[in-house]
Amino acid sequence: MSFVSHYWYLWHMIKGFFNVPAPVNETVLNYAPGSKERQLLKQAVADARSTQLDIPMYIGGQEVRSEKKVAIRPPHDHQHILGYYHQGEKSHVEQAISAALSAKSAWENLAWEHRAAIFLKAADLIAGPYRYKLNAATMLGQSKNAYQAEIDSACELIDFLRFNVKYMSDIYAQQPPVSPRGTWNRVEQRPLEGFVFALTPFNFTAIAGNLPTSAAMMGNVVVWKPANTQIYSANVLMQIFKEAGLPDGVINLVYVSGPDAGEVIFNNPDFAGIHFTGSTSVFQDIWKTIGNNIHKYKTYPRIVGETGGKDFILVHGSADVKASATAIVRGAFEYQGQKCSAASRIYVAASIWTELKELILKGLASIKMGPTEDFSNFINAVIDEKSFDKLSKAIDAAKSDASLEIIAGGAYDKTKGYFIEPTIIVTKDPYYTTMCEELFGPVLTVHVYEDTEFDQILKTIDKTSIYALTGAVLAQDRYAIEKASQALRNAAGNFYINDKCTGAVVGQQPFGGARGSGTNDKAGSMINLLRWVSPRAIKETFDPPKDYRYPFLEQE
Repeated sequence: MSFVSHYWYLWHMIKGFFNVPAPVNETVLNYAPGSKERQLLKQAVADARSTQLDIPMYIGGQEVRSEKKVAIRPPHDHQHILGYYHQGEKSHVEQAISAALSAKSAWENLAWEHRAAIFLKAADLIAGPYRYKLNAATMLGQSKNAYQAEIDSACELIDFLRFNVKYMSDIYAQQPPVSPRGTWNRVEQRPLEGFVFALTPFNFTAIAGNLPTSAAMMGNVVVWKPANTQIYSANVLMQIFKEAGLPDGVINLVYVSGPDAGEVIFNNPDFAGIHFTGSTSVFQDIWKTIGNNIHKYKTYPRIVGETGGKDFILVHGSADVKASATAIVRGAFEYQGQKCSAASRIYVAASIWTELKELILKGLASIKMGPTEDFSNFINAVIDEKSFDKLSKAIDAAKSDASLEIIAGGAYDKTKGYFIEPTIIVTKDPYYTTMCEELFGPVLTVHVYEDTEFDQILKTIDKTSIYALTGAVLAQDRYAIEKASQALRNAAGNFYINDKCTGAVVGQQPFGGARGSGTNDKAGSMINLLRWVSPRAIKETFDPPKDYRYPFLEQE
C-alpha cells in the first residue's frame, strides 16, 4: 500500500468509527381529541399554571438570583402570574463572561464525539420526558397553540440538535484530498478564540435553543441572553441542557437589558462572535457598535444574524384558488403572524380575487380566538402590550384611510390578554405603509393587480421592501413560475412554489434571508456551523530537506 493510500485508508477508518447515523426529522404529534399526547400536554399546562416559579440566571453552573424580581404573565391572561425571573445587571454579564472563559479550555479540548453525545442526549430528553413540559412553557409564556408549540419547541429544536451533530461530524471529516508522498496535509477546525454572545428572540423556543447550542457544539463557550418574553421556556431549556450533561460555564444564561449586555460584551477583547435573531434595527446597531470597537478585539468577530421580514405571497391567475386561500390564511395568521417568515403582503391576480376572497373570509369566519389552554383556539394573543399597541395603531390608521378597505377583522382587546383579530386590509397602492413596513402580527395587506401586469408586479414585489427573507408564488402556469423564480431570486432567501411562505424544516429548507433580513447563514445547515469554527491548515513533512539548494542550482 502506498504512503498516500495508507493515510487515506486510516482516515476513513477513523471517520467510519465515529460516523454519525443520518438523522431524520422528528415526527410532529397532532394532539387530536382522545389522544394520549393531548392528555399529557393538558396536564403539563395545568401543572405549570398552578405553580409559580422562581427563575434564576445560570452562570458557571450556579443558580444566580438578584434583588429585583420580574413577574412573568401569559400574554393571553396577563393577570395570571406564572413566576418571577431574577433580573440581572452589568456585573452578571461580567460574571458570565468570566465563567465562559474559565470553561473554555476544557470544553474545546473535549473530543467532539463527547460534545455530540451531550446534545444528542438533550434531543432525546426533549423528545421524551421534557416534551410536554417544554411545549406547555411555550404555550403559556409565548401564547402559542398546542400544534404550533409542538412544531417549534419540540420538533424543530430536536431537529436542530440532531442534524447539527451530523453537520459537525461532516465538517470535521472534510480534509485536503491530496497529501504527496512524504507529507500529511490536514485541517483542524478550531473553535473561535474567545466567547460567543447568543441573543435570542421571543417567538421561537427552537431558535432560542439553537443559537447558543450550535456555537457550543463546535467547541465555543457562550453568554446567552434571551428575550424577556421567552425566559419562561428558556429556563426549561437550561434545565434540559444541564441534565444532558453540559459542563458548567459552557452556556451561561443571563436576564439583563440589551444596553447593559451590549456595553459589557462589545467592549470585551475576548468577544469572538454574535449569534442573533431579532429586529433589523437592533442588528444594525450591534454591527455598528462592533465596527466602532473593532480595534479592541483579539480577533475579527463573527456576526451572524437573522432579522426582519416583509414576506410576500404572489397569486398568479392560473393558481389553484383553494390552495392559495389555505396558504394565505396559514401563512399570515398562524402564531398570530409573529414569525419573521409570516405572510404580510399579498399580490393577487384580479381574475381570481373575488373567488379567493370568498374562500379566505369563509376560513377566517370559522377561526376561534382565545387562550392557548383551549385547544380549539387557532388564534391566541400577541406577545406583549408593546406589540399590541403597535398593531392596534396600524389598524386604526387603516380604518381612517378612505383609500383602504378592511375586509376582515379590525378589532382588538387587551382587557384580559393582548388579542388582535386577524385583519385583512385591501389597498390599491402597492407601496402603502403596511405593504412595506414589518408589523409582526396578524395584519395582512392585499394588493390586486391586473393579470396583464404580471411582469410589472414582479418588479414591484422586488423593490417594495428592504427585506428578503421568504416569499411564495402560487401558479399552475410553469412559465409564470419560472419567470417569478428568476425575477424574485434576490427577494427571498427561502422561496416557496405552490405553498405558504412559512414552515422551513431543518435538514430540508435551511433558513435565512439577505438584504435587510440578515446575513443568510442558513440555520439548520452546515453553512451556519462553519461560522463558529476557525480552520487551521496543517502540513506535516516526514522526511524534510536537509540542504537549501535546489537541483536547478547545479552547474552544467
